[in-house]
Amino acid sequence: MKNTCDLHDDFGPKLEIVPFGLRMYGGRDRFFGPVETVKCLEDNSRIKELSQTAGEGRVLAVDAGGSVRTAVMGDMIAGAFADNGWAGVVIWGAVRDVGQLAALDLGVMALGHMPRPSTRRGDGQVGIDIRLGEARISPGAFLVADEDGVVIFPPGVTPPAA
Repeated sequence: MKNTCDLHDDFGPKLEIVPFGLRMYGGRDRFFGPVETVKCLEDNSRIKELSQTAGEGRVLAVDAGGSVRTAVMGDMIAGAFADNGWAGVVIWGAVRDVGQLAALDLGVMALGHMPRPSTRRGDGQVGIDIRLGEARISPGAFLVADEDGVVIFPPGVTPPAA
């Protein structure tokens, strides 16, 4: 797969671009795949549920409202994503267990990190249109992430072969 800069050069305005601010936390510094979406705020119930499902190379995009007050993913949930074949997780919010995340074979990007965990109240929505900053992301889109950023091919825009 081409890097995000070259993809932007090739596809430009057809792509959604996640704005600056995301930091790499996982053991993979490049990852890509079809997108599943979650929207939640300081509640990781839906994220934990998805971590137990077969990833089949997908990427989870999480609109956590930009909150860095609590972490919506730590090493145990991220480990389940890695074990179940997910390519990565991009969180518009915070993670925890930074040292352990770096050791996992999983791409993880987030706005920041925070030792305080989120709660589980059963809140959140899966499979809906979300926004990460100004980037609009729909389930079934295709996400590419690397050290330069994140680009999204909306449904209907075909990414190049991996």
